[in-house]
Amino acid sequence: MASKDKKSDVDIHHEELVSGLLNQMKIIFESSEQPLYLYLDDNHWTCNKRFSDLLGYKSPEELVSQKLPLLEALVSEKSQDSLVTAYGNAMEKMVGSTIEVTWKKKNGQTVDTNVILVPVAYDGHLFALHFLSVLA
Repeated sequence: MASKDKKSDVDIHHEELVSGLLNQMKIIFESSEQPLYLYLDDNHWTCNKRFSDLLGYKSPEELVSQKLPLLEALVSEKSQDSLVTAYGNAMEKMVGSTIEVTWKKKNGQTVDTNVILVPVAYDGHLFALHFLSVLA
């Protein structure tokens, strides 16, 4: 394996963190009626089936495995600043917020949502947990 393809210790640790927190929150991810995702950084996040379905992907694994930069690939340009600001407030001030976000679907269409974003701590690391409600 070429060195550029080898995962760093940090990548491995972050994957373990996402997996560990997902395991702790499994009942919420499987049972919530809302699309939701858990975000550590652009390369380390996961979602439930409702989120992947909302964006037109077959499964959470299909969506996450593409290693898409979440912000640029999945969030419309008009919503990026508000999502970044809400994320920053969650990570720096430990506050939750509700914002409107327009998502880009796999087929190129968009979907408007309200997003509840809250900070979550796990094993000394901060994550952002996002619950979505589709706007009519």
